[in-house]
Formats: sequence, C-alpha cells, structure tokens
Amino acid sequence: MTTAQQSLGAYGERVAARHLTGLGMTVLDRNWRCRAGEIDLVLRDRDVLVVCEVKTRRGVAFGHPLAAVRAAKVERLHRLASLWVEERAVTVDEIRLDLVGVLVPARGRVQVEHVRGIS
Repeated sequence: MTTAQQSLGAYGERVAARHLTGLGMTVLDRNWRCRAGEIDLVLRDRDVLVVCEVKTRRGVAFGHPLAAVRAAKVERLHRLASLWVEERAVTVDEIRLDLVGVLVPARGRVQVEHVRGIS
C-alpha cells in the first residue's frame, strides 16, 4: 500500500470516527491489530460493542466503498471481534458489525454512508 493510500485510509477512519461519535457512540479502540488481521474501529453504542470496517475511496471508478466488503471479510471481522473481546477481557451481551463508506471526491463534500449490522 502506498503512502497516499495509507493517508487516504487514515483520513477516512477519522471521518468515520467523527460521524459515529456524532451519533452518540464512544470509540474504544482504533486500528487494533493481531495476527489474524485488523479492526479499524471498535466502539460502544449503548450496551452494544460495535466493530466497524471503514472503506475510503476518492471516486467510484473501482466501485463504491461499501462494495469492497465481501463475505470473507465479514467472517474475518467476526473472528477479530471475538479476539478483541478475549484480549481485553471484557464481557459483552451483543456485538454488531458496522460498515462505513467514505467517498472523498475531487470536488465537493465528503460523503459518508453508515450501514449498521452488516452480518
């Protein structure tokens, strides 16, 4: 991944975190990594633990950001959520997987689309 792609991804994650905290969620962790992969954002939405995947694009030439998450990624996010809970030794009643797509056009406003419960 190039530095430009990393910068765009980091920007998208900041935009997503701002959007989600604006909805009343609390960020618990960012860019949590283990051998099995990475979770972009871990948040609390009242009593629900939210694992959030963020996809950021400059345009839709290669598809909308939300189209980039396929079934295999959803399965990996489930495994990662369990590993995060285990590592943090927290008790949760519910885990929800969310997806945030961030579209950063050359001109105009950044567009944010949030999908709750992708699995």
